[in-house]
Amino acid sequence: MKQPSRHGIIAGLSAALAGALCLTAVPGAFAADSPDVSALSVHGGAQRIANTPATGKAKNVILFIGDGMGDSEITIARDYLYGPGGSFEGLDKIGQPGATSAKETGTGQYTTYATGDGSGRRNQVTAVTDSAASGSGWATGTKTYNNAVSVDNNFNPQMNLIELAKAKGLATGNVTTAEIQDATPAVLESHSTQRSCYGPQGKTDGSSDDSAKRCDVAQLKQNGGIGSISEQLLDTRADVTFGGGSKYFNQTAQAGEYQGMTLKDQAKARGYQYVEDPAQLGSLSEADQSSPVLGLFAVGNLPTQYNESKTYDGKTAQEIALKGQQDGNASLQTCTANPDWLGNKGASLADMTNKAIDLLSANKNGKDNGYFLQVEGASIDKQDHNANACGQIGETDDLDKAISAALKKVDLSNTLIIVTADHAHTSQLASWPSMYALNTPLRAKDGTAMYVMYGTASSQNGSQSHTGTQLRIAASGPGASRVDGLTDQTDNFFTVAKTLGLASSTEDINALSSGAKVFVKDGVAQVTGFNGDAVLGYQLQDTETGAVLAASNDDTPVSGVRVATGATTTIDFNGVKGFDPSGSTYTLTVTGKQSGAKIATEFGLTGNGASNVVVAPKTAAKAGLGGATENGGIAGALVGALGKTGARILGTVMVALALAVAGGLLAAWRRGLFARK
Repeated sequence: MKQPSRHGIIAGLSAALAGALCLTAVPGAFAADSPDVSALSVHGGAQRIANTPATGKAKNVILFIGDGMGDSEITIARDYLYGPGGSFEGLDKIGQPGATSAKETGTGQYTTYATGDGSGRRNQVTAVTDSAASGSGWATGTKTYNNAVSVDNNFNPQMNLIELAKAKGLATGNVTTAEIQDATPAVLESHSTQRSCYGPQGKTDGSSDDSAKRCDVAQLKQNGGIGSISEQLLDTRADVTFGGGSKYFNQTAQAGEYQGMTLKDQAKARGYQYVEDPAQLGSLSEADQSSPVLGLFAVGNLPTQYNESKTYDGKTAQEIALKGQQDGNASLQTCTANPDWLGNKGASLADMTNKAIDLLSANKNGKDNGYFLQVEGASIDKQDHNANACGQIGETDDLDKAISAALKKVDLSNTLIIVTADHAHTSQLASWPSMYALNTPLRAKDGTAMYVMYGTASSQNGSQSHTGTQLRIAASGPGASRVDGLTDQTDNFFTVAKTLGLASSTEDINALSSGAKVFVKDGVAQVTGFNGDAVLGYQLQDTETGAVLAASNDDTPVSGVRVATGATTTIDFNGVKGFDPSGSTYTLTVTGKQSGAKIATEFGLTGNGASNVVVAPKTAAKAGLGGATENGGIAGALVGALGKTGARILGTVMVALALAVAGGLLAAWRRGLFARK
């Protein structure tokens, strides 16, 4: 065998090194088919960056949601208001290096699909999500079906960010331009198998009752359930809640401690500062757990900034466009101010955001521990559904101003701001009106022509539909770079939770109930510390005879007693047939239906009972009814560990390997190991 030349050895080593380097650029290194729906629908199962740690720690997080704010909606609003080369005041600063004082920024895209199209068609991957499923994804870290409000595909309640923030002692807020019962705010204040279960009388103003149509009947309090969205809002007890939907608080409780009382009166009886006049927003000076603020500034959704614009069929729109070319676009529409917009009364989305930040920052928990605040510009979506270009443009502007207000108020060294959307929508910016869609020819503020078209309605006069494209997500502040690259909507839950130091894994969430206690006084159980649970089950037994005198309805995951988040949950046994604490001894067992924690107490002749732990919270491997087993996410441990820098890490590994091989071969040649024997 001929001994290789120096030139040949070097050429061979170069080829080996080049081959190894090429491996780092193979696109298929990250390619993978989607896991099946059973893997995606468990807690954390849809993550794309499961093992990527928090890149920073923040005291506060503000999450801005533009409902239906896809890339086209952002572009349409920016072009109309500022021109194609212009910039938003706040929206375009988030995630932009150097645009703010933030040392850490991030910009990426995330996927938004659901795992079922309605409660009757669960457990099938659904490309286009609704606001309930998408909101549940970032609120809980669990993919779920369209129509679900912070419950999984098996209807099990999943702990949300406000509940987890309160468990850590943070102040919390929820602000929207929609009805506060609408899907996006609802995912942080309730758990419902049907997003339409607004109140104990369904989706009415209290003058009628359609709860049988709007709600899972097992969830209604009169059937032993945890109650409607509005009732649970009062249980969750965020420090600050602003939005619309006051008419649903005219409904009357049908069961429970406040039976026969309107929800408005119940809120006042429970210590809420209940406000309906938007002019009173500016006078609010404090909000905490002793006196939280519930501001409902409209009977329904809040009015938009601009009046409704007109749409035309393709032929008419093209005629208008041609006329516009002849008269310098004078014949094209411009957006006009809506006199009913609450910004005229000092209660725009920016005003509400400003006030929420002030109240949460002054709150003792907010001062000491920080706060979590969600702010939603809801009517980008609602006006997109209506093919109302000016409506969605004004709402996008309102959201932009709210972001700008927050940037002027917070310290980005300890506050993370995230801006994203829940799903994309239908509007498109075209170069000419389409013959096959509804069209709105507009004259932008710089005088140029814009043609906005809508073409996804299923009928001539039907609502425009969501689209399933991935969405922009941007962040500025500690932890911001975790949104870089392609992530999933559920990753946003883990980004917020990890940045704030909240429990996020199933095991850690369950462990929040390890300090649960039950104390019975005068026939009323006082239950505390079930911080890893949204729902409780209970059983009251006569200790001597073993007879069960009372028990919660445990037929479904939304049956039972709703936990008063971060407070004392009471269960009153006075009036129960056969119950006489002065004459017998009783055993009360309370179970957290998510954590599996079980507490028993004996009381009666022996006095008021204290707690004894019977069963500790379940681990991640044995999840409770609402704590689905956590999954490592779509990409598994490898991609999770690589995270946003995966390509660079893989490249470094391959380069090191190539150099090691090359070095070994060169050393062997020098030692004569390739010489012919």
